[in-house]
Amino acid sequence: MPARRHESLVFTIVVSAVAALAAVPMAVLLALSGEGTSVVLAALFALVPVGPLIGCYLWLDRYEPEPKTLLALGLAWGAFVSTLLALIVQGVGGFFAGWSDEASLAVVAPVSEEATKGLFLLLLLLWRRQEFDGVLDGLVYAGMVGIGFAFTENILYLSAAYNGTDAGGPGGLTSLSVSFVVRCLASPFAHPLFTAFTGIGLGLAVTSRSTLVRFGAPVLGYAVAVGLHAAWNGSTLLADGAGFIGVYFLVMFPVLVLVVALAVWTRSRERGLLARALHDAAGRGLIPTGDIPHVVDLRARRQARAFARAHGGQSGARAMRDYQQAAVELGYLHHRVLRGTAPRNFAERGQAFVERMHAVRPMIAFPTPFPAGGRHL
Repeated sequence: MPARRHESLVFTIVVSAVAALAAVPMAVLLALSGEGTSVVLAALFALVPVGPLIGCYLWLDRYEPEPKTLLALGLAWGAFVSTLLALIVQGVGGFFAGWSDEASLAVVAPVSEEATKGLFLLLLLLWRRQEFDGVLDGLVYAGMVGIGFAFTENILYLSAAYNGTDAGGPGGLTSLSVSFVVRCLASPFAHPLFTAFTGIGLGLAVTSRSTLVRFGAPVLGYAVAVGLHAAWNGSTLLADGAGFIGVYFLVMFPVLVLVVALAVWTRSRERGLLARALHDAAGRGLIPTGDIPHVVDLRARRQARAFARAHGGQSGARAMRDYQQAAVELGYLHHRVLRGTAPRNFAERGQAFVERMHAVRPMIAFPTPFPAGGRHL
């Protein structure tokens, strides 16, 4: 599929180049934010929540794993491009518009930061539409961008806390530790949570046949992201900072629980969705019915790969992995066909998946019998 490969290549090159260019001034800014010791300490502390958060999103993404390259680009975009663009908007805009620090914190920062983070999702939707299948994908990509953004922002804040330039604090390890607890332990989810609503909006748009939803959901999602971000930032201005505690427990934590519940529920539907679509595809001769359990069941996927590795070495395991991935992609595409929301090139893409499956199918064998017992998530 030359056109699709061209679009994928363009997206990867453009986003990589932009991230690389943005990384240079951000690196300079980070280096100038304090002495070497403070920056290194801040970076190490800021890194603590990154691994666990990424792990949570990868767990959500197990049914149809997104390309690792795109996930890495999301992290890089958030860490370098979003932060740099947001700083430029807030700095240059503040110089010319003359808005107050309070207005910048509660209004300008949420609007600009959610726009720069959401821009990656929009570019992904425009250039890599085939990798954006719905709400779960929107949550995963939004999470990666938010994690990257929070990492860089936390370095700046933690370094300022250590240097004593953060609201006139005493500085040193004491201030660094307080900021670490607040930003990295109590609220590491903040930026991924805000941007999640932009991802949800775009995910709903992709899967809907309604013109109103397709255009309105992304706008509403972005508005909710900005609103939550504004409430979060603005809470620090209320009652000498005490408002932060109220917003945290009365607004942010309940919203976090709702988004987590939505993510888990959406993920739990993936198995049934994929099974129904592939069984319909099997009825059309696109995949053998007996192969489907080894594609839709996560434990059976792992067992099939282990079986293929035991009988065919690494080449057998790669063939099994390629077959399963192509079958999964076919299943999600066929689901969209059945819903009437398929992309314009669905026939071409579907044929490519089937050809990939047929090319490696003679090289693999599935373990038998298929393990009994219900769902394995």
